[in-house]
Amino acid sequence: MVALLTALALAACGVAGAGGGGGGPHGVSLRVAIVANPQMQDVESLTTQFEKENPNIKVNYVTLPENESRAKITASVSTKSNEFDVVMISNYETPMWAQYGWIADLQPYVNQTPGYDENDIIPSIRKALSWHGHMYSVPFYGESSFLMYRKDLFAKAGLTMPARPTWSQVAQFAAKLNNKKTGMAGICLRGESGWGQVLAPLDTVINTFGGRWYDPQWRAQLTSPQVQQAVSFYVNLLKQYGEPGAAADGFSECATQYGQGKAAMWYDATSAAGTVEDPTSSTVVGKTGYVAAPVLKSHQSGWLYSWSLGIPVTSPNKQAAWRYLSWATSRAYIQLVGQKLGWARLPPGSRLSTYAIPQYRKTAKAFAPETLRAIQSATPDHPTVEPVPYTGVQFLDIPEFQDLGTRVSQQITAAIAGQQSVQKALSTSQNYAKRVGTGYRS
Repeated sequence: MVALLTALALAACGVAGAGGGGGGPHGVSLRVAIVANPQMQDVESLTTQFEKENPNIKVNYVTLPENESRAKITASVSTKSNEFDVVMISNYETPMWAQYGWIADLQPYVNQTPGYDENDIIPSIRKALSWHGHMYSVPFYGESSFLMYRKDLFAKAGLTMPARPTWSQVAQFAAKLNNKKTGMAGICLRGESGWGQVLAPLDTVINTFGGRWYDPQWRAQLTSPQVQQAVSFYVNLLKQYGEPGAAADGFSECATQYGQGKAAMWYDATSAAGTVEDPTSSTVVGKTGYVAAPVLKSHQSGWLYSWSLGIPVTSPNKQAAWRYLSWATSRAYIQLVGQKLGWARLPPGSRLSTYAIPQYRKTAKAFAPETLRAIQSATPDHPTVEPVPYTGVQFLDIPEFQDLGTRVSQQITAAIAGQQSVQKALSTSQNYAKRVGTGYRS
């Protein structure tokens, strides 16, 4: 505990000494690690604007696919290797890494930067990125999850999508719209292993089917009837009506499948809408409807997540790093995206003011209200039907989950690929979960 408090004190001193928005650093080269999602590719393309405004700062990106990025950033920050000045993390890592003293307290910077306005950040997102009331990362974008569907295909088939569908209804729609002859999948879902890939949507299915990872006494529940029903449903839905090769598909692959008109539905992150409605990458612009995350036994099931930016305590360039963070997560940057790349591509779910921009309200009227509603109504503190000892909708807020979730996801992916049964996948997963649960019981 003493070591932890010392580390936190040193981190706080480093932040306070750097100041916020003061005199510019000289000749700084920032090392920024980000995830290769569409919104992050946008910020790379617009960074020349930041460098023009800050001529003494050069930004160098390391961009990797989600699974690789998580592993590299975690290894770098946890070992204090001084590899990066800025890292892209989430509301899973932020509170834990703040507690460990791995990332800098950003609250002094926020407080000292005129116009940054933390109260404009969506409250549920701000809370998720804070520890003891201080922000330790700031949101690049935020998201929940919802169901996207092809309005034209539904109309042609005489189907009506309810505003709050059940998974039973989704399965019926997928069966009717799946067409192997034309290459149209009834639904696209993630199947790629990774706790941030297949487990993200699958955990919401488990939750709303009445399942859970642990009971309040930290007894593993992955072989319970509710979890077996949920996972069997998900795997069978993909096998029968999902996209070909689903076991290899994550967010990016499903975005391509749906955007190229090869799937009638797609359940995934609300942030996907910007890609779906972007005419430079999508053939289904204006053809998609957006409704709440499907449910079964719960009232709602959408997740809460934010890709955010933090500063490792080892960075010697904290002031320059904050300059970059405050630019990339500002109102001005959001406006810049709209003006340069199109209003549908704004980073969603971070600031309330985004949803008052007239151009965005017009362009994103099909999905923006549902996105904001989903983010504001997510319940990470009460994610399941039955009581649990953890928080988080599509993840568990324990440090072991990064490894546990990865191991379990590999079992699920193997079941989707037809390499083993769901029962075998969950039996193996139960053993992994038991080992973690035993440590919490003791």
